[in-house]
Amino acid sequence: MKLYKINKSEIDKKGQGLYAARDIKKGEKIINYIGKIITKKQTEESDKYDNNKPIYLFTLNKKYDLDGDFNWNTARLINHSCDNNCDYDGKGLKLWVTSIKVIKKGEELTCDYGFGYDDNYKQFQCNCKKKNCCGFIVRSESRWRINKKFSMSNKENLINNSC
Repeated sequence: MKLYKINKSEIDKKGQGLYAARDIKKGEKIINYIGKIITKKQTEESDKYDNNKPIYLFTLNKKYDLDGDFNWNTARLINHSCDNNCDYDGKGLKLWVTSIKVIKKGEELTCDYGFGYDDNYKQFQCNCKKKNCCGFIVRSESRWRINKKFSMSNKENLINNSC
């Protein structure tokens, strides 16, 4: 039985999302993020990876990226949340979506897309509506740069996670 089902997203009101088909344990592999392995040079030279359109691109290592922009990559439907319940776990050229906490049946599966804080961060608005949302899709370690209220809670999370 698949661990997920496709449904209308609560986060991306115009699109779809993946939802837990049953309770999922912390640390469980949910779905393989699949696509085409391309070189960094191909990424840099292609108009496909323009920030004005949806991009399903992952850095695998210094030489290769993974382009997941294909209909047969169901994992591309996982939306960003500032309070994500999944994370990407990669070894070599494989990328899995794995639960980082217990996920209840019917909950939308979410990941932190890990976008960096740069001059273009404002073009990627976040719609997760979570308590710790900074309004933009920026990795958790950088959200304090947008809203100082995250500075203290971020430091507490880093301390708690390092123990």
